[in-house]
Amino acid sequence: MSTSDILIRFGNYQSHLNRSGYTIEQYKLDLGLFIRYIMAKRNGVAFEGDEFDALDIGTADVKFFRDITSEEIYEFLMYTKSERDNNPSTRSRKLSSIKSLYKYLTVTLKEFEYNPAENISAPAVKTRLPKYLTLDESLALLAAVQNDEASNNRERDYAILTLFLNCGMRLGELVSINLLDISPTLQELRVVGKGSKERVIYLNSASREAVADYLEIRKKDPRVVNERALFISRLGKRMSNKTVQWVVYKYLDLAGLGHKNFSTHKLRHTAATLMYQTGNVDVRVLKDILGHEQLNTTQIYTHVSNAQMQSAMEQNPLAKIKVVVDDSTEE
Repeated sequence: MSTSDILIRFGNYQSHLNRSGYTIEQYKLDLGLFIRYIMAKRNGVAFEGDEFDALDIGTADVKFFRDITSEEIYEFLMYTKSERDNNPSTRSRKLSSIKSLYKYLTVTLKEFEYNPAENISAPAVKTRLPKYLTLDESLALLAAVQNDEASNNRERDYAILTLFLNCGMRLGELVSINLLDISPTLQELRVVGKGSKERVIYLNSASREAVADYLEIRKKDPRVVNERALFISRLGKRMSNKTVQWVVYKYLDLAGLGHKNFSTHKLRHTAATLMYQTGNVDVRVLKDILGHEQLNTTQIYTHVSNAQMQSAMEQNPLAKIKVVVDDSTEE
């Protein structure tokens, strides 16, 4: 069985486990680099350049994977750190791809017994507070769309940004919304999240109004080809992830926020943070809104803002107390 066959069967197996298409593609990219690295190492080829890129990973077979040692996997991870400048999170993902493949080969297919990746620990990943827009920045972003009178897609783009900022949905979830996923009253919509898991998102008044305005325009759009998709491109087809990202970047620039390196995922962080900090939403409710599997994933949004910390400091009963020292001396 060649590498091509192995990766195809591995991809089908991951699809059976309800892994998303994006996750499966990441697995294949990570594993392709790993295989090239091992081939280059064994054949004296430089780890970059045309010769490295031209290595045919399809020639590797089951024996190729059986002969790989734990030390070679460690060396690959060090290579991705030193030569490709991969951060701990990216290296951890690459290791996860390798571990998944070896588990598939040893446990599922039983091609061989020894799993060289089994006992390799992932690099420690620092927990970072999510980056998000403030309320004023969010309002400025929405205003940038409303003020863009030259745009032919103003209602569509406003609805997209409104859903991101109010509902906290993922990019892939937004792009995949179909018309039939929205209730007739616009009170709720169904999205398909990670692992092909469905959940219902309830729309607030701002979201309902933005979607309703867009649907009125959409009904009259002669470009519509794919009538199932909610958000359509200038070609009348379902908008792609890249097109939605371009829309977000465009209005971030127009709002004067382009230099802050925000993204569609940061808008998800924004919705979650504003709901928790300003809306007093319970973290367990927030977990369900965001479609998180584990509560500890959601708890990153329970970080306190500077304003909250300042307010807490002011609640200290000693905050306004000033002790006056009596410097007078008796004669």
